[in-house]
Amino acid sequence: MAVEDEVRAFAAVRDAALTGNDAALIAGHMAEEWVYVDAQGVTTKAELIDWIASGRLVHHTMAVVGGERLARIGDTVVFTARVTSTGAWDGVPYATDEWISEVYVRVEGQWRVAFTQKTDA
Repeated sequence: MAVEDEVRAFAAVRDAALTGNDAALIAGHMAEEWVYVDAQGVTTKAELIDWIASGRLVHHTMAVVGGERLARIGDTVVFTARVTSTGAWDGVPYATDEWISEVYVRVEGQWRVAFTQKTDA
């Protein structure tokens, strides 16, 4: 299987974990150094996992809707796509339409997401 296909498959499994809101499973898909960047600033792995474990952040749906691009550089893959998602933050429903860029790295033979950046579409 091509590396790009491995990352696509891993990203699908990761999205399923996110919509399943399983904090431990989600944490296992992330590099320890993972950070998320958006217009509000930087969120760490520990913060995100705490929000999901506590129910403060709940994901319902996630879908790639266009513009998918994967660029491989050795054992690193940069994934960019337009995505939509729904969920709730502090009990308030949300729906997003965003551009996402993620960096995937191979750690001890397993793919992990190391960085996520989102921008409103």
